[in-house]
Amino acid sequence: MYEVIFSDSAKKQLSLLEPSVRDRIGSAIERIKIRPLKFAKRLYNSPHYRVRVDNYRIILDILETKLIIRVLEIGTRDRIYKNL
Repeated sequence: MYEVIFSDSAKKQLSLLEPSVRDRIGSAIERIKIRPLKFAKRLYNSPHYRVRVDNYRIILDILETKLIIRVLEIGTRDRIYKNL
């Protein structure tokens, strides 16, 4: 099972969301801890991955050799890709 590490900005973005959205994102992160490459898709021309949760996106780094998932950004689809 992979270990999940949140960046400071991802923690802040998660805390600003509504509790129901936070719960859905939390359950999605729990699901990808077992087999992240089954649920995450690689971003075009980027080393990062994304996971879709309704209208929200979770931007990840997956370090397979160390079994670590780093959550970099969390946000709505229309704003998340502008920050990368």
